[in-house]
Amino acid sequence: MRRLPHTGRDAERLRRTAAEAAALGGEAFARRIDHTDDAQVEALFAEIEGGHRLELLVNNVWGGYEQMVENGRFTWPDPYWEQPRWRWDAMMTAGVRAAFLASQLATRIMLRQSRGLIVNISFWAAQKHIGNVLYGMAKAATDKMTADMAVELAGSGISVVSLYPGLVRTEKVLAAAEYLDLSTSESPRFIGRTIAALWKERELAKTFSGRVCVAAEIAGQLEVKDVDGNAPAPLTLAKV
Repeated sequence: MRRLPHTGRDAERLRRTAAEAAALGGEAFARRIDHTDDAQVEALFAEIEGGHRLELLVNNVWGGYEQMVENGRFTWPDPYWEQPRWRWDAMMTAGVRAAFLASQLATRIMLRQSRGLIVNISFWAAQKHIGNVLYGMAKAATDKMTADMAVELAGSGISVVSLYPGLVRTEKVLAAAEYLDLSTSESPRFIGRTIAALWKERELAKTFSGRVCVAAEIAGQLEVKDVDGNAPAPLTLAKV
């Protein structure tokens, strides 16, 4: 049975994750961590290094969706000259920088094992204007980080990919279900299943290292299905 570290700032959600892992026959040790606090992140990886192997890191930490409505106005799609400045810090610090720090610390452990997979969750906003300028900048930075990390990891046995999900049925998406077409949406577990399958296929992961990958496309290659037995259609640049 593998122990799966899971982190976040929401204690109740962490508790539910641990319970779900147990129900599936696994074990999650959940840690309440603010990934903008370097000391907390370093302590986590020191704990992992002290008693566990680390072969997979998924960087899904993100900021910038908070306070979308300010003073009664929805600011998310505002042009760059009207964007609130806090959103830069949220996306670049709680998003890109947090992924960079976690990758640094994880890589130092993985190098001693000569094996590992780092997955940076990103999105099509890196390649197409979606939402606002800051969102695209943060996602583009994530993809560039992935590409350059792969260059420096060449020959190490560690692979790194940027992974694009589709429309994921998160709590907020389901709350807006009446406005959305969920016919090709994905459960939150779908991308997890896809990452787990890619981690097992070490040689395939090497071929994807440094690249942007669409989760549903990889799932199709690895015959991964969603929890309802369906195979979500890959989201494309034209359709996003």
